[in-house]
Amino acid sequence: MLMTRQRRPAIRTLRGWAVHVLQEAAAIRECEEHGWMQDRADPHAQDRAFDIARRDPPTGMSAQEAVAEVREMLDSIGDTCPECP
Repeated sequence: MLMTRQRRPAIRTLRGWAVHVLQEAAAIRECEEHGWMQDRADPHAQDRAFDIARRDPPTGMSAQEAVAEVREMLDSIGDTCPECP
C-alpha cells in the first residue's frame, strides 16, 4: 500500500519567514561569493516586503507582529558583505 507523509512547511522559523519575505520583495540580496545577506537600501522594495507581511502573516501572528519581525530582520542586515574587501 502506498503511504504518503504530510509535507513539512518549507519555512520553519520566523527568521526564515522574514528572510523569505525580504527576498521575495527584492529588499535584500545574497553576496554571490560568501552568501551573506545584504540590504539593497531600496525603499520601494522594503515597502513591498511590509505589504507582503501585512497581507500574509504566518499562522498565529497578527499583521503588526509580522511587520515588526520583517523590520527587525531588515535592521539586522548590513548593506555590505563583511568578508568582501
